[in-house]
Amino acid sequence: MLDLWSVADAVPTPTDRLEPLQVLLSADPGALIVADAAGELVGSLIAAWNGWRGSFYRLAVHPDHRRRGLATRLVRAGEQRLRERGALRLDALVADDQSAALRFWSAAGYDLQADRRRFVRNFGVAP
Repeated sequence: MLDLWSVADAVPTPTDRLEPLQVLLSADPGALIVADAAGELVGSLIAAWNGWRGSFYRLAVHPDHRRRGLATRLVRAGEQRLRERGALRLDALVADDQSAALRFWSAAGYDLQADRRRFVRNFGVAP
């Protein structure tokens, strides 16, 4: 998974480590949605539910498998998962400088919420 994120040029975050990924899978095994081709991991999406809203993280597709609808299928699977849990609102975190990702989410039917900013605080990891 971590290799996929690196190859897919996902913007690195402090939680891109094995331990936080294991914690996620332990707490909510269905949150990580993956796609494979011939046994090779080629896509991922974290579809997290906090009991109130659904959030998408780490949508990544291997460069050799892009432009085939894989990202859209991952998002639709994530939407279904979160709607089944009761989510009425979904959001996706996208870095400002990721123009292809911004275009993708817009084409997938998501609106850019320009009037909000995100505050973060990292514990136990280097920023």
